[in-house]
Amino acid sequence: MAGFSHGTRRHPRSRGRTWSRTGPDSATLGIIGAICAVAGFFVLGIILGPVAIICGWLSMGRTWSGARHVPALIAVVLGAIDTLLAIIWLAGAASPGTGLF
Repeated sequence: MAGFSHGTRRHPRSRGRTWSRTGPDSATLGIIGAICAVAGFFVLGIILGPVAIICGWLSMGRTWSGARHVPALIAVVLGAIDTLLAIIWLAGAASPGTGLF
């Protein structure tokens, strides 16, 4: 409804702020991912590793190009290492002869 003095020319949307601002910003996602990656080395690495990768990837803007935030890059790298170690640990624990007698 652009009529009745509610025109769209007075307050146009700026190009940089057209998204919803309700979710966490990229810096927060990067820090959350880095914390999940470090905690994943001690407990629940198979869960916290992929969470760290996802948070870091979303924090970097789902791309490798451009300015990279350090916590986001740390989250992706440590999350990948954490996930890989958890998969190796689970494969080693599931092999025959381990823990049976």
